[in-house]
Amino acid sequence: MRQWTVDAFAAAPFKGNPACVVEPFDAWPGETWMQALAAENNQSETAFLLKTADPARFGLRWFTPAMEVPLCGHATLAAAHVLFAELALDVAEVVFDTRSGPLGVRREASRYAMDFPADPPRRTATPVGLAEALGVEPAEVWAGAYLVAVLDSEATVRGLTPDIPGLGGISGEATDGPGNICVAALADAASSYEVVSRFFAPGSGIPEDPATGSAHCILAPLFADRLGRARIRFHQACPGRGGDLDVEVAGERVILRGRAVTVIESVLRVAAQT
Repeated sequence: MRQWTVDAFAAAPFKGNPACVVEPFDAWPGETWMQALAAENNQSETAFLLKTADPARFGLRWFTPAMEVPLCGHATLAAAHVLFAELALDVAEVVFDTRSGPLGVRREASRYAMDFPADPPRRTATPVGLAEALGVEPAEVWAGAYLVAVLDSEATVRGLTPDIPGLGGISGEATDGPGNICVAALADAASSYEVVSRFFAPGSGIPEDPATGSAHCILAPLFADRLGRARIRFHQACPGRGGDLDVEVAGERVILRGRAVTVIESVLRVAAQT
């Protein structure tokens, strides 16, 4: 059984967000086994694929080292990249059946375009302890699946050294529970992108995620309203990596565009267990 490690939302190796993608199964392995493999891989996500009767349609599930999650952008991008680039899937678009509904991914020249559900956030009060854990007072706080703290500048976003355990207990009105905090700001005028972000996810077992598609399902509607246009270039500024996302709001959906690079192909010397 083969497995690939793919850097998603990256144009070159060792950037963006790494995800492991396991070769498609004929039947789902047991959840305990999938969780154990995800913990062994110790990447922010391991993606598991299930074959269907339709060669252009797969089941897809995502596990962090600590838990299964309902939506993951970068591991969906990685899974599509493996099917198209490594397994030579010859279709215009692949559809994944997930806990968040069907997710389509199509090739666009050197990039992939993913069709995800939008998560427009609502303005909320600053939760108790958030400013202290971030080390800075947010200008605004919004809530969707995750909390979003809007900060005053790109420099502030890049310079954060938050108290990760402190963030782990903060949820406010976020619907996916505590410890998933996105920070964002309008980019400097000279930047090649309009918005800069970071994502801290101790609630999902990840101190900081390098490039997070699901967070941009929240950020895109927020900043599309603010900037007055549907398509926005984002840069997620995780120290040492960083990822680039081109995101377009399309009604109740968002189109997330990005690149991916395979960095490792490996063979698992263990059998899947039910």
